[in-house]
Amino acid sequence: MFGKKTTAGAQARIDSLIGGGTCIEGKVRFSGGLRVDGEIRGSVEAVAGAGASTLVVSDQARIEGAVSVAHLVLNGTIIGPVKVAETLEMQPKAKIVGDVEYESIEMHQGAVIEGRLVHEKSSRQEPTPSPVD
Repeated sequence: MFGKKTTAGAQARIDSLIGGGTCIEGKVRFSGGLRVDGEIRGSVEAVAGAGASTLVVSDQARIEGAVSVAHLVLNGTIIGPVKVAETLEMQPKAKIVGDVEYESIEMHQGAVIEGRLVHEKSSRQEPTPSPVD
């Protein structure tokens, strides 16, 4: 009841890390979980079919480019368009400068979006309600 909440379908572990003080220039493609503590100048995207992909961007991290993932936990800065197929969690120091497409969003006090928010309906099949007799 009071335990740590988990997001359904989100990757629970981190498979790759871009450490603080590291700067990558170019496209980054990943599957599983990726944590960014450094800087990326280029797009970041989950490989096709990586529905459980999770990107964690720490408070000191910065991404300059398009981001496309299933789950995003953000406490740093992203400058560019963001597409999140499932859940977006913006922590208190999070900042996005660009348009955001999302299915589900959670924003903590202090988080900032400078751009448009576009809600995308779930691509997952929802059960059809049965007719009432």
